[in-house]
Order: sequence, then C-alpha cells, then structure tokens
Amino acid sequence: MEQISEKQIRSCFVNASRSEAAKLTLPANFPTLDWESLDFLGWRDAKMPMRGYLIIRIEQRLVGIMLRAPEGGSGKKRRVLCELCRDVYSEEDVYLWVSKRAGQSGRDGNSVGTLICAEFLCSANVRKEPTVNEIEPDPQAVVERQIKGLRERTERFLARVQS
Repeated sequence: MEQISEKQIRSCFVNASRSEAAKLTLPANFPTLDWESLDFLGWRDAKMPMRGYLIIRIEQRLVGIMLRAPEGGSGKKRRVLCELCRDVYSEEDVYLWVSKRAGQSGRDGNSVGTLICAEFLCSANVRKEPTVNEIEPDPQAVVERQIKGLRERTERFLARVQS
C-alpha cells in the first residue's frame, strides 16, 4: 500500500459522517508505518478501543470503513479464524467486527460483520513464511497467494458494506 496522508484518511470513509471521521484517532505509529508491508491499514481507536477502522486502496481509490467490536471483547474465549487473513497459527484474539452499511441502508440501521483479528495484524500474518508445506515447495509462492487472498477477501467485505 502506498503512503496516505491524514487528510486522505479522514475523507475516504463510506460509512462514517464527517464529524465521526474528524474525531477518529490515528494509530500512534502512523508517522512510522511500513506502508510496503500493508495490504490495508487497520487500527483500533485509542480513545474508543471498541471502534476500529479499515482502509484499503481499490482501483486507485481509497475506501475506508468504521467498525465496532463487541463490548468486553469477544466474550467467551474460543479459537476462531480471522476471515481476512485466515492465519491458522495466529494466537491473536479475533473479534466479530461490525460495520454499518454505507448510504441510506446504514442510516436505517443495517450492518454487516465479519471475523477480523482484534488488532488488525492480518498483513503481517499473511507474510509469515510457512515452516513446512508439502504441496507448494516455494515458501514465497505461498506468501504471495496468502497476500492475494487477503486483498480479495478484504475487498469483498468492503463491497458488502457499500452495497
């Protein structure tokens, strides 16, 4: 993902009001983000931890969504798979992040949700080389396939928010 500015971030949300976008808290590490290792920018709001944001570039256009997680975390602890990165080895918590739909549908209270890593570490998860893979002997090919899958699943989720 190429570097984006604070102004671009605040103006790209499809399901947040201008005032909501203006109030969001950028990630603390925003000035030092490694943009080359990000397939999307996702973070939890430091001031409102149950609120998250996800931004991806689709066809040269930034698309951002505001998300919310359940109060108190994911509730009962159980192992679930993040729908975006699908990392079976991750020990990170996974939340059901919910996003109101864009436009009138969202203003009417309609929302969609999916399971996403609680701290949005999906880009790092898909870049881990497999330790053993008998089907694909080239670890880099596995990583590239995982990155492609992450982008496709993230774009599909954002399309659901926008529909």
